[in-house]
Amino acid sequence: MLFTKQIVTAVLMSMLMIFSFTFAFAAEEKVPIETAKAAPAAAAAPEEKPTGDFTVSALSQYIWRGYELSRNSIVVQPSATIGYKGFSVNVWGNLDTRPYFAGTGDTNYASTWNETDLTLSYSKTLGLFNLGGGYIYYGLGALNPDAPKRMDSQEIFATVGLNTILTPTLTVYREIDHYHNWYFLLGVSHLFEFNKVVSLKLAATASYLQSTDETTYPKFDGNAVATTDKFSNFHDGNLTVSLPIKATSYITLTPTISYVFPLSEDAKNEMKGFGLSGKTPADRDSSFLYGGLAVSFSF
Repeated sequence: MLFTKQIVTAVLMSMLMIFSFTFAFAAEEKVPIETAKAAPAAAAAPEEKPTGDFTVSALSQYIWRGYELSRNSIVVQPSATIGYKGFSVNVWGNLDTRPYFAGTGDTNYASTWNETDLTLSYSKTLGLFNLGGGYIYYGLGALNPDAPKRMDSQEIFATVGLNTILTPTLTVYREIDHYHNWYFLLGVSHLFEFNKVVSLKLAATASYLQSTDETTYPKFDGNAVATTDKFSNFHDGNLTVSLPIKATSYITLTPTISYVFPLSEDAKNEMKGFGLSGKTPADRDSSFLYGGLAVSFSF
């Protein structure tokens, strides 16, 4: 935990320094007075071109839907996305630089590449609504050389959002392979643009998990031990603060901090039960504070 707190504290201090500098810079800027002009004649719509985004993130921990998938190490997560006319293809991966040994001792494992995900999706804006859907393939490896190999997973999803304040968005995921469940995710976010270079983004999500298989997503008791019942309750919440910085027209640096926590007692017990640390399941963590830096190249 000390290692994680040091990383997060360093990121937070950097964000606060940039935040303060931005306000000072913005206060000195003069707002130009726009001159009213006659509306120009409607121009032909520009031809839509392919888009691309290549991002590498370095984070103090890997947390997915409230589950602790790394501990006391830096994780590196590259991502590549190509889009055209609403369609997009994304490849994402996770490299754990010091995989955690979930046993009685500690082992200095070499860096381990333990996940590769492929996402195919389509999105379209219809007036007030942003609609979309797609498919995700999760190629899952063992978290460390002594851990069992995880079975791959497949999901389909649908999403609907509103072009209003906070951009509320609901996404429904359905696992169709080994870990049968429904996962409902509601999110809101807002971007504050200080100037052409620096922005502040605030985001929050809340989820509900409906298990259809008690062997892969069981309900856990008060001692964080799995039962024979299926999990069905509110799951994880996530609060994220990020500070996108446009280094150039193509490159963006984004320091970020996230806090993940359970939304119900059932979720708290389950997140502990699937956690990595602690002599007993009840001793494990159920909330996580982590952060890092992402570098993106977009066109």
